[in-house]
Amino acid sequence: MTDPLTEIDSAAQIRRTALYLTLAQVPPGKVVSYGQLAELAGLGRAARYVGRTLSQLPGDSKLPWHRVLGAGGRLSLPAGSASGDEQRARLREEGVSILNNRVDIQRHGWRPVEHSG
Repeated sequence: MTDPLTEIDSAAQIRRTALYLTLAQVPPGKVVSYGQLAELAGLGRAARYVGRTLSQLPGDSKLPWHRVLGAGGRLSLPAGSASGDEQRARLREEGVSILNNRVDIQRHGWRPVEHSG
């Protein structure tokens, strides 16, 4: 008989892995919203889950967490905070322009190509 806690752990690990694999595909100079990332990862409407999970990444993570923004291109990490300043610096290094605490989604939004098979 399977331990229900083990099943919960593995389900959580599968969700996290789907999220990380999808985030790893966001190219430099492009951004994605928490909600869009959740949908692309097959997690449905789980924007808050995405934000919570990304906030728990280890400091040395190679995932491009800085490319994930709030709805409408809003930078949700506060300016002046260590993570907020790092996010802004990384985005600017990639050529992403920030105006009034927002990124132009039309210009910088990531739209992965749909493959039909």
